[in-house]
Amino acid sequence: MPVQTEHNETVSSAPSANERVASPLVHLWRRVAANDAGILLILALSVVLLHIAVNGRYGFHRDELLTYTNAQHLAWGYVPYPPVTPFLARIDLELFGTSLRGFRMAAAFAHGLLVLLTGLAARELGGRREAQFLAAFGAIMTGGALVHGSFLSYSTFDFPCWILVAYFVIRLLKSDDPRWCVAIGAAIALGMMAKYSMAFLVIGVLGGLLLTPARRYLKSWWLWCGVALALLLMLPNIVWQVHHHFVTLAYLKSIHARDIRWGWTDYFLPHQLRNPNPVMVPIWLAGLWYLFGTTGGRRYRMLGWMYVIPLLAFLLAKGRDYYLAPAYSMLMAAGAVCGEHWVNSLSAGSARVARRITWQVLLVATLYTIAITLPIAPLGSSWWRLANGANGGNFDMQIGWQEYVEQIAKVRDSLPADERAAVGVLTYDEGETGAVNMYGRAYGLPRAISGMNSNWYRGYGDPAPQAVIVIGADRDLWERSFTSCVLAGHATNRYGIKNSSVANWNEILVCRQPRAPWPDFWRHFQYYG
Repeated sequence: MPVQTEHNETVSSAPSANERVASPLVHLWRRVAANDAGILLILALSVVLLHIAVNGRYGFHRDELLTYTNAQHLAWGYVPYPPVTPFLARIDLELFGTSLRGFRMAAAFAHGLLVLLTGLAARELGGRREAQFLAAFGAIMTGGALVHGSFLSYSTFDFPCWILVAYFVIRLLKSDDPRWCVAIGAAIALGMMAKYSMAFLVIGVLGGLLLTPARRYLKSWWLWCGVALALLLMLPNIVWQVHHHFVTLAYLKSIHARDIRWGWTDYFLPHQLRNPNPVMVPIWLAGLWYLFGTTGGRRYRMLGWMYVIPLLAFLLAKGRDYYLAPAYSMLMAAGAVCGEHWVNSLSAGSARVARRITWQVLLVATLYTIAITLPIAPLGSSWWRLANGANGGNFDMQIGWQEYVEQIAKVRDSLPADERAAVGVLTYDEGETGAVNMYGRAYGLPRAISGMNSNWYRGYGDPAPQAVIVIGADRDLWERSFTSCVLAGHATNRYGIKNSSVANWNEILVCRQPRAPWPDFWRHFQYYG
């Protein structure tokens, strides 16, 4: 309808096209902003978008190349892990091909889900918006979760699975409705199908049931329905393990002995202060205090045992320090609620100061954590070296794979024509195996053969190769295995960065004639790493 102005000018009051489009969006935004869960969802999606924006740099991680090969051979189990990680990797590959960002899409959403569930856990524990945000920010800036959200690892989905179990336990204890036991069983099964370390949380859940009034649920048939559902969902992997003679136990025994031999388990307890972001230590300690030392947290004490019991179990088993990292999200949720109660007990002026200091510290810590954890530093810079060291070499393990494959192809091309047609590529490490399988097609290289983990089951090809180009491990291993090995090159990259996965085993050899027939050689070539 036209509107008459004081100057008798006629102005139409009908909304413009842009206003008609913007109005529903503004209305939707206001509705979401008024809802705590909606804000948490926006925060979680922001984390996903942050990962997508920055994780296209560098290259595929060694663990991603391992998973790439397994994703090409879907099964109900693999030597190093259950089937969820390769299955989700296969979905990424089907949707996005070998795009680096696409391959990491599931990892980005896994971190976003962790952020959302941690905030929702704080809400179910009685926390208001500030406590929910504090818990969610803790899940964002926890170094382990941020790292494993930036690339696809077998630990990536461990984080959201642990907090999902904790969230359903909170719902059970809050509602006193035993039907939540079914959801707990399903979440445990999902976690066990993602990573077997979920078994330590299961021990914590059982201990928490026995050591708290929650033991009353042991009499509920809903709990046993949850147990039955978990076993049913895990059954395909159990059958796979039976069929493969529980090979994962041999794998775990092998890498555990390696970890102890290399001293990687020596500092399990001290490193728990850095497992989450060190800035969040007061928050998760407050969570333990809330669950064990306050009247308000008594109802949820089972959560405290779900941390303490796995902590003791990993300590006794001499586990790696990061194995317990997924447990800290539930403690941060409880600690955020405890912190909110404490701030609310202060005077108005003191509460404002406490809030301002808390969020200023969190903002600085979050920006710093992002700067040294996500793949954004320029390659080879001082910033990059600092970040790579802080991340235990996770960045350097993303450098040089395609160039290594190019160099292998050049060695192949240098061979006589008759030998070139029947040559194989024998790799020692699964990162090298995945790199050859991913990039080798463009150079006409055959599928890599390897004795490591699940690759051993895929054999050495038919017919067996007459000669092999080998990379990885010490030269004396190959010289003990073949009658002739000739140095043909070195694996290098244009950045001059030492890939810690390839490390000092960068010689490319051409080896001929295994000292034993191929079937006998292969029978003894199975190993784990």
